[in-house]
Amino acid sequence: MNLFNTVKITTPESVELEFTLAGIGGRALALVMDYIALSLLSSLLLLVSTILQAPITALAEALGGGTDDIELWIFALLLLANFALYGGYFLGFEALWQGQTPGKRIAKIRVIRDNGQPEGLFQATLRAIVRPVDDMLFVGFFCILLGKQEKRIGDWLAGTLVVQTERPTGQGEIEVQATSKALFAEISDQAKLENFLPDDFTVIREYLQRRSTLTQQARKDLSVKLAQQVKDVIELEQLPREGVPADEFLEAIYWGYQEKFGQERRFHR
Repeated sequence: MNLFNTVKITTPESVELEFTLAGIGGRALALVMDYIALSLLSSLLLLVSTILQAPITALAEALGGGTDDIELWIFALLLLANFALYGGYFLGFEALWQGQTPGKRIAKIRVIRDNGQPEGLFQATLRAIVRPVDDMLFVGFFCILLGKQEKRIGDWLAGTLVVQTERPTGQGEIEVQATSKALFAEISDQAKLENFLPDDFTVIREYLQRRSTLTQQARKDLSVKLAQQVKDVIELEQLPREGVPADEFLEAIYWGYQEKFGQERRFHR
């Protein structure tokens, strides 16, 4: 019996990925953590406005202006700043942290698109705009609880899912040739593996695990396509020698990623 719902997504490369949905508990934990952070930031804004109120009032008096409306203006600006903070917090973090806020990072969940790709600025903006509606009267809570894909209204409009992040597992059953390890040693200084997303790594792992089930032509076509995409992601201009098989290159990146980060990263049930 599964404790969490899962969703399967087929990539344009015909690789099937399985993600574990975050669940109401993980999302609630993330939201609580984020609201605690927002409360601290809002309190800081209030403290700053209180500190600045006296000198602003004194300056207005020195300039011969009225001070009756100073407190009202400061209150209005404080409300505006809190509104911008509320929306900008979720929008900014999700856009810059690849679908995560500090709360989501603590809860080990993140936002992705329905096609498995990372959340973009457009999706993060839609989710932030609709968040007040989802928070109102627990609308989002009931949508997540009752929906098969555990989506709130913002997720439906933005075309996003909230999933658990990767968890470490063992080395797996992929055999990496010595030539592939040697190849990675040659390109490790140039390859920017930090550009690799967990989804990118998962696609490579899935291909290497299932390549033996593909026809020779399908395996050749898919490996070449994946290898070119990986080269673009890690900003590798050229290989150290010509004629390197695509499979060898993919094995090298797979092995090097694990070596650099100390573990294989994958999505679990």
